[in-house]
Amino acid sequence: MQLINNLIEEGDIERAICQLDALIDSQPDNDAAFFQRGKLYWKIGETARAMNDYAAAVRINPDSPAATALEHSHDIQNFFNPDLLNP
Repeated sequence: MQLINNLIEEGDIERAICQLDALIDSQPDNDAAFFQRGKLYWKIGETARAMNDYAAAVRINPDSPAATALEHSHDIQNFFNPDLLNP
């Protein structure tokens, strides 16, 4: 995870995601890896992928911080502002 954290600090999100892909392939029960990859997907605007990773992390570990992230992402997706429709 240190390499992944270094890539994130350097702003190399794509490589960090690739490293997380490999980690998840070798450790499919690593909820922290799913959560971290979900956060990176959210950061680059891939919200559906992010939410899928948050959900996977929660299935593995219901106490994961991904549960809060998933709840917040649902809230964001469900937000409706009628003023945006009637300027």
